[in-house]
Amino acid sequence: MLLSSINSRAKCSSILVNTTGSLESAQSHGKMKPALGLCLLLAGLSAVAHCDHLPGHHNGHDGHKDTVHEEHHANHAGEIMKCLKLVPSNADFAFRFYKQVVAASAKKNIFFSPVSISTAFAMLALGAKSATLTQIMEGLSFNLTEFEEKEIHDGFHHLIHMLNHPDSELQLDIGNALFLKEKLKPLEKFLSDVKNLYEAEAMTANFKNPAEAQKQINDYVEKKTHGKIVELVRDLDPETAMVVVSYVFFKGKWEKPFDPEHTTERDFFVDEETSIKVPMMHRLGRFDLHFDEELSCTVVRLNYNGSATAFFILPDKGKMKQLEDALWKETVSRWSNSLHLSSANLYIPKFSISAAYELKPILTKMGITDVFTDQADLSGITGAPELTVSRAVHKAVLKVDERGTEAAAATAIEIMPMSLPLVIEFSSPFLVLIFDRATNSTLFIGKINNPAEH
Repeated sequence: MLLSSINSRAKCSSILVNTTGSLESAQSHGKMKPALGLCLLLAGLSAVAHCDHLPGHHNGHDGHKDTVHEEHHANHAGEIMKCLKLVPSNADFAFRFYKQVVAASAKKNIFFSPVSISTAFAMLALGAKSATLTQIMEGLSFNLTEFEEKEIHDGFHHLIHMLNHPDSELQLDIGNALFLKEKLKPLEKFLSDVKNLYEAEAMTANFKNPAEAQKQINDYVEKKTHGKIVELVRDLDPETAMVVVSYVFFKGKWEKPFDPEHTTERDFFVDEETSIKVPMMHRLGRFDLHFDEELSCTVVRLNYNGSATAFFILPDKGKMKQLEDALWKETVSRWSNSLHLSSANLYIPKFSISAAYELKPILTKMGITDVFTDQADLSGITGAPELTVSRAVHKAVLKVDERGTEAAAATAIEIMPMSLPLVIEFSSPFLVLIFDRATNSTLFIGKINNPAEH
């Protein structure tokens, strides 16, 4: 969920309470300049996913129907190609961002949506100029000698369209909204671009009455995230000029669900000195597995119904840092190509976690600097370079449980070989990756250090 608020720099000398509960002093300095403060929040329910080959296409019938099918597939293929061009850059951004986060909070639970952050700042780039624009795009891992700005925005446009596929088996919603103060006059081109390229809704809000504006925005966010994100906005400044919201909501059902009756309390070893009891899901069956001897980790793929899939990665004792250092798109691709079907007794914790991040220090280290200072050039929003980003916050929610398709739960019977299956128990810190296979997009990245910590 991305939230951006533009405040008067004169009103910025205040104490900001971020979503992690810490206090941040926002001291204004230099010339008085309105500040665009971005707060990014994401809600997602799921596990991990990986990049996979695109689903194949089938030929249509003869005659007119065949022509219609061919045109449909041609358009669909065109959308996919525009999305796929973004994949390497989006993946690079995802893992660069992860490494920055883990460096600052190695022992904490980590969970975020790289596609949500990328989409939000790509949309912000519509209003950026000069060095500010270059830093945002390069910070998002786009090589501007290989990409034209229009290609990037077109790619995100088709990515949003494809991720919002109407699939009854998988609930995946991504969207954006602008809340504008009545007297703010954004350029028509900016409003047109955010609407046409990022499918953003635009509506007015009475920021002079902060309580009223907060309720309006919070009600909108709560509805769009199906009640999972509440009270996103707090302590709005009466001088706020615009709030930008970008949300991602994901809820998947396991292709082969876990039986709740098989969930039992088992030990989870947070570290060498600390163990806790957690509800551990269990299923005996055949799974896509891979043991990476080089990185000393076990990879398990669990598919959702629909186009999403999840990877759980369990490093051997003392090998987490080695795994994290090697976490790049090439590594995930190697895992994907090395999976094989094997019998296993699988134990995975049932948990619900959330994580929140102040993006400013993270993105500054990734090269996005000017947009947070008086050097910002966001003149593409109103025509004048007098806006700057004061704050950016990202929050994500993850829930993993036994749920699957009810019918599948009754029919998940597998033929097992006579030999004893492997026992794979996620009873120590592990990683979670969630991908959308149709677009090869990294929806979520997580690190579960303590499943009982909310």
